Amino acid sequence: MGSVGTRCWVVLLLGRDAQDPLFLQAKEAGPAVLEPYLSAPGYATAGERVVVGQRLMQTASDIFLGWQRITGIDGAERDFYIRQLRDWKGSIDVEAILPSGLARYAEICGILARAHARSGDRVAIAAYLGSSPAFDRAMVRFAEQYADRNERDHAALREAIGGGRVVATQA
Repeated sequence: MGSVGTRCWVVLLLGRDAQDPLFLQAKEAGPAVLEPYLSAPGYATAGERVVVGQRLMQTASDIFLGWQRITGIDGAERDFYIRQLRDWKGSIDVEAILPSGLARYAEICGILARAHARSGDRVAIAAYLGSSPAFDRAMVRFAEQYADRNERDHAALREAIGGGRVVATQA
């Protein structure tokens, strides 16, 4: 969801007292880039479309995730989606990771990939691809080129280790 040039609001709500804050973010949701090519919009608002997409991709969504259409002081109606203002993203220093941690990191990346894959409708994708072998061939070409690139990168790494430019240790 791009947000350059769109409205974004931070909302502060207080619970029991000033020591119990809740920060929400309301981000403007514009029309989907494919919308001009569709016969009818699939959702009542752009905010709803964004929220449904996030719920499809996330195993557990933000409990505050929602949408709202608002008429601004300029009289224009705008769609927003609302979520808790908190950066839930995590990261690690991949250059410092130990081999044992690399396996766990790969597993977490796989879980994320699976969550993103859940958003696809296999019947719609199959209908879009049709019965032509063109996509299959393109995927094979990509996989072969990617494998070739990995082999070249690995050879370069081994050369760097052999030349002393990179230090390699076995865990």
